[in-house]
Amino acid sequence: MHTQIVLFDKFDPLDVIAPFEVLVAGAQAVGGDMTVELVSAEGGREVVSGTQDLTLTATGALDPTKPGYVIVPGASGPIAEDPDEGVETIPVLLAGVAETALIPLLHEAFENPDVVVATVCGGSALLAMAGMIENCYASTHYMGFDLLDAAGVNAVRARVVDDGKLISAGGVTSGLDLGLYLLERSYGPRVAHAVEELFEFERRGTVWKPSGREPLEW
Repeated sequence: MHTQIVLFDKFDPLDVIAPFEVLVAGAQAVGGDMTVELVSAEGGREVVSGTQDLTLTATGALDPTKPGYVIVPGASGPIAEDPDEGVETIPVLLAGVAETALIPLLHEAFENPDVVVATVCGGSALLAMAGMIENCYASTHYMGFDLLDAAGVNAVRARVVDDGKLISAGGVTSGLDLGLYLLERSYGPRVAHAVEELFEFERRGTVWKPSGREPLEW
C-alpha cells in the first residue's frame, strides 16, 4: 500500500508532518507493508511552506495509479487581512493551487477505485474550490465551513469524516487523528493503538460516517 502526501507552494507544515510521522510509525509496525512519500504535482523538488518559508522535499511526482491513500493538506498564510488589498490569505492561496497541475492528478486519483483521497484542514476546501467534492460529506477547519457549504459540500463538524472515497479531517492538529484512523482502517485497531501509545496521543471524537440511524433533533 502507498501513501502519498502532497506538497504544494505555501502548504501548511503541520498538515503534512502530523500524518507523515504517524503513518511512518505505522508502516514500521506492519513491517513496511505501507510506503509513505512526500510528493508534488511537478515531481521531486524543494517545496516552500506558508509558515516562515519552512521547506520540505518532495521525493517524487504524485502518481494517481498507485493503490492506497493520497493526502492533501491545506495552506498556511494570513487569515484576517483583506484579500482585496492584494494579501494572499489562505482562501486566495488555495484558489491559486486549484488552478495548478495538481488538480487533474487529484481527479485521476478520485477516479481510481484503488485510491482513497484524504484531506487535512483546508485540503477539503481546496478540493471544494476545484469542484471535486460536491455533495460529499467533509470536515475542515472551523473557519472554512462556509466555503464548503458554498461549494455544495455537506459540511460536518467532526474531527474526522469518512465518506468512503473521501476522508477528511478538521483543523491542523487533526492530521494526527487522520493518520491513526487510516492505520485502523487499513490494519486494524491494534496497530493504531500501538502508534497512539508510541506518540502518547489519543484520538479525539467519533469518526463520522454517512450511515447508521439518523438522530432526532434536540
